[in-house]
Formats: sequence, structure tokens, C-alpha cells
Amino acid sequence: MEPGTVSHRKERMLIEATSSIGIRAAPEAVYGIIADYRSGHPRILPPQYFGPLVVEQGGVGAGTRIRFTMTVAGRSREAVADVEEPKPGKVLIERGVSDNFVTTFTVQPEGPGCFVTIRTSWERGGLQGLIERFTAPRLRMRIFPAELQLLKQVAEAEAVART
Repeated sequence: MEPGTVSHRKERMLIEATSSIGIRAAPEAVYGIIADYRSGHPRILPPQYFGPLVVEQGGVGAGTRIRFTMTVAGRSREAVADVEEPKPGKVLIERGVSDNFVTTFTVQPEGPGCFVTIRTSWERGGLQGLIERFTAPRLRMRIFPAELQLLKQVAEAEAVART
């Protein structure tokens, strides 16, 4: 390498953020809210972080394509994701189309209700990857608890209404 040149490593690093909550509602009902992108899922998106959710294809579970805007640290980004259900009723995945993010919703029965986990992972390289590795998980840790609290409120209110 010639003097004065800078070498940039192209290695990509995996960045992850996870949050969980217990919900006093039937796992099927909770999963149904998450998987319903026309009326259920939009109700659990914190408006301070998400713009309108647009369903481009499908609407419930696997085969759905969504478009949304997410605002984090004052920066808004539009994303498109395809929905998969590797374990219908238990695991739902939103996979970024143009970006490489993967958000997984896992619903596990627990006691009289269920335990829900949201996990997002993505890869970044270079300086941006290094910066995001330290800042993005902390920022997502504000978003996920807000989203999970909304899910809990919606699911538990619906559970009470059904009784």
C-alpha cells in the first residue's frame, strides 16, 4: 500500500436487537394481530417511529408484501418487506426486499397467555457497520418495547372483549 492511502475493510458485521414481553391473551389471538397487516399490525406500530403501513400484496401472513417508513434518530427510511411464516401461528418473519434486515416475531405459549419476542438483525460493512453496531441496537430498544406494549394493550383488550 502506498503511503497516505487508507484501507477500508469490506467485512460485514451482524447487528441485532431483541425485546420480549408476556401477554395475557391466547397465543393464536396475539399471532393473529401480528400477522394481519391490514388491520391488526398497523395498530401495534408506535406512531412516533412508523409512518403508515401500506400493504402492496396479500394482507395476512405469508405472501404479504408491506411498505413502511421508519424514523430513527431523526432519520426516516422507507422499507419494503416480504412476510414469511416458517412456523405458522408461532413464527413470522419480515424480510427486507431492498435492505438486508430480517425482523422475526415469535409467539410462545406461556401460562394463561404467551410470550412474544421481536428480533431484528441486519448486516452492515465498513464504518457505517461499526457505527450501527453500537448505536442501532440501543435505538431499536426504544422502539421494540413501545411496539410490544401496544401489542399487549390491543391483545389484552380484545381478550377481555371476547369474554
